[in-house]
Amino acid sequence: MEFVTAVSGKEVLAVKRESKSSAFIGKLVTAAFLLLGFQMLTQSCGSRVEELTENSDTLKGAMIQELAETASRALYSTYMSGLAVSLEGDHETFWLLQEQIDSVLPFYGYLTEGLQGGAYGDGLWEILRAEADDEGSLSLNSIESGDGLGVELGHDLTDSSAESTLEELLRAENEAAMQMRQESAQGLFSDFVPHTRQIRVDLAALESYEALLKEFYTIDSNTMAGSDQLDVNKLTAKDMTIDKNSDGPQILIYHTHSQEGFVDSVPGDDSTNIQGVGERLAQILRDTYGYQVIHHTGEYDVEGRNDAYANALPAIEQILEENPSIQVVIDLHRDEMPEKTRLVMDLDGRPTARFMFFNGLSRTKTTGNIAYLYNENLDDNLAFSFQMQLKAAEYYPGLTRKIYLKGYRYNMHLASRYLLIELGAQNNTLEEAMNACNPLAHILDLVLSGE
Repeated sequence: MEFVTAVSGKEVLAVKRESKSSAFIGKLVTAAFLLLGFQMLTQSCGSRVEELTENSDTLKGAMIQELAETASRALYSTYMSGLAVSLEGDHETFWLLQEQIDSVLPFYGYLTEGLQGGAYGDGLWEILRAEADDEGSLSLNSIESGDGLGVELGHDLTDSSAESTLEELLRAENEAAMQMRQESAQGLFSDFVPHTRQIRVDLAALESYEALLKEFYTIDSNTMAGSDQLDVNKLTAKDMTIDKNSDGPQILIYHTHSQEGFVDSVPGDDSTNIQGVGERLAQILRDTYGYQVIHHTGEYDVEGRNDAYANALPAIEQILEENPSIQVVIDLHRDEMPEKTRLVMDLDGRPTARFMFFNGLSRTKTTGNIAYLYNENLDDNLAFSFQMQLKAAEYYPGLTRKIYLKGYRYNMHLASRYLLIELGAQNNTLEEAMNACNPLAHILDLVLSGE
């Protein structure tokens, strides 16, 4: 106490600064010794570590990569906490300091390369997790990019000032939907009648890449899509027709995420979740349009979603090998949205879930083209979803959301006519999802028959 009262405020501040500076230098020196020791230890088995880390597209390599990244973050956090906080906050100016540290301690730099989006930043482990998490991240990105999710409600759902009005509209919409269900049960509504063309989209106006993008697509923030892929003439030129009278099954429907349910789904009853909707779609395609359809109900996400795409791949490959007549593959999902967002519209007096077509591009801003997720059918996939979206816009305006583009592959390389569909969301009713199968089947038939 006597020492503190005997010096000025500036001297106290100088002492504190000197103390902090000494502590930082001490931590940095300690970190250097620890990291150099770690480097010497790993050099004794360096070739093995290098082999495992370089092979990050294997499960073992990905695990080694993840362990290395975890260790790197821990060391930064312990001995260079200020730098760690800056890195977490994406302050790019601090990467220069990290690079200097990595150059002094090269093995440490080798381990931290994955943190900078280097060669080991997109191994199989990360790909599986990113693909499996697609529905969980779509809703926020879609709203941020102006997907028009609030079209049927007449509001931008990101505007907090409209919250009370939005709640009133949702309440009125739910009451109207209940009334429609009651009237439908009393036989006041007729069966679904396929629409004739309601509007005609001006394709000449979509020859501009910017116009096409604005009207038809939502692109994930970490995904690249250029005019080489999104060209209206190229997308419409592809022949997507098939012969429905050919021998053998022509369409395969399955569910990578078979456990996705709706607000009134019954636990343990698959007929009330997305599998039940898939069977309804298959039934309409068979009975109304004359296609031969396989509805595969394999479950690949029961123990978790992380490996669902990897689990499904060999099974679907086997089905396609055993049934070479299959020309169309549909992976049917339901999306997940904020609770206040209702993907529903009144279609001819029927409460109907809105849906969205989804494409994986095997290319991200971070990695560029992902070579080991190459999709030889990418151009056909994009043409197929665009032609479906075009027919939906002309025959059922407002029923579909914009086509969503994301960076991975999602098993879409398995067929040229491959659709990944997000039908409704967790807060839709099963009836709303079932009702969407009628227009979806009609749109599919329009494209496959070339009408």
